[in-house]
Amino acid sequence: MKIQNPHDRFFKETFGKVEVAKDFLNNYLPENIIKVIDVDTLEPQKDSFINEELQEGFSDLLFKASINKREGYIYFLFEHKSYSSKDIALQLLRYMVEIWETKIKKEKSDKLPVIIPLVVYHGKDRWKIGTTLGEIITGYEELPEDIKKFTPNYEYLLYDLSRYTDDEIKGEAIDRIAMTIMRDIFTEDNKGLLDSVFRAVSYLLELDDKQTGIEYFETLMRYIFSARADLTRADFNAVVKKIDTTHPEGSETVMTLAEIFKEEGREAGMKAGEAKALARTAIKLLTKKFGLLPEEFKTGILKLDSPTLDVMIDGILDYKSLEEVKRYLQ
Repeated sequence: MKIQNPHDRFFKETFGKVEVAKDFLNNYLPENIIKVIDVDTLEPQKDSFINEELQEGFSDLLFKASINKREGYIYFLFEHKSYSSKDIALQLLRYMVEIWETKIKKEKSDKLPVIIPLVVYHGKDRWKIGTTLGEIITGYEELPEDIKKFTPNYEYLLYDLSRYTDDEIKGEAIDRIAMTIMRDIFTEDNKGLLDSVFRAVSYLLELDDKQTGIEYFETLMRYIFSARADLTRADFNAVVKKIDTTHPEGSETVMTLAEIFKEEGREAGMKAGEAKALARTAIKLLTKKFGLLPEEFKTGILKLDSPTLDVMIDGILDYKSLEEVKRYLQ
């Protein structure tokens, strides 16, 4: 079992929700494109087209929707490396071909649906390459028009988050939170990142559904602690203080997440006796969530190795019962 890349997890947990994806499209797609898309027909697809070699740098989401009154697809490619890929247009083309091939195989269709490709990028450096396939084909622009027609070319929509100011980040609260944090997660200055966290917390107050706010706050904090291991105890204390004064419902969540990602799990895990320290953390967190543990659970947990314990700890917030822990003990 492998711990999911924190950027991948945050992107999918956020934009994988239809309402968030719809809000993004309504606020960021060019007007001439959004007017031919019926966002109310948006339907997430389970397929992913990223191979294992590229999963550390890319994530993707595919949605089916009515485009120009016909079935089509919107493909999100999220690049979460700290630098842009020069061959992104070629990679995107490969993924679109895979989507078409999957469509043909599943439905035995000889017609291809429209696919609108979007690239979301949040690296440290600004995106400096073009957004068409033709720009990576040597001499494409110098070709006569009657020769160009024999060479495939297309354009993708680019959202380089590093270029967005606070005022340019639009949409409902969760969209603005995600865009702000993804933009600033690579900020070298911890204070700059904390300022973004505080801004994101203030956006949560706009949500009418407080439970949704608390749940997304967990997603947000899990992402920050996972992606930024360099945050100090002082940084964390500053977040706790801010939460206590502006969003008290989330203060307990902060403390639980801190124990998982900072204090006893991740930090102790890097010291001698890693497995033992992680086992104690798992037992403590499970006891806090489910009450006193049966002795066989404690004994089983103490026998687990560090990678397994790490995965178990990473999922504790999502467990609904102790039955979900048994799979690690068998």
